[in-house]
Amino acid sequence: MKARALVAWNVRRIRVDRGISQEQLAYDAGIDRSYMGSLERQSENPTVDLLDRIAETLGVHLSEFFVQPPKGATTPKTLPKGRKPAPPRRKKK
Repeated sequence: MKARALVAWNVRRIRVDRGISQEQLAYDAGIDRSYMGSLERQSENPTVDLLDRIAETLGVHLSEFFVQPPKGATTPKTLPKGRKPAPPRRKKK
């Protein structure tokens, strides 16, 4: 697996394991949400500084992004799409 694919796979794996959305991770790491999506799709080549910020935000060591997945491992599942439904509105009297 190439380095960019390895980093993308591990960022997504760790993020999904922790139940964090791309939007929340991007916000907490101080980057754009669309950039986070591009990173996970392997469209972007992140800097070491950016990977360090993402690792710190996720609470893992930077080396976790370079762990080889076990043979036969499937792509990490995604979190449920969409925003959480808004609570019902109260009727005005």
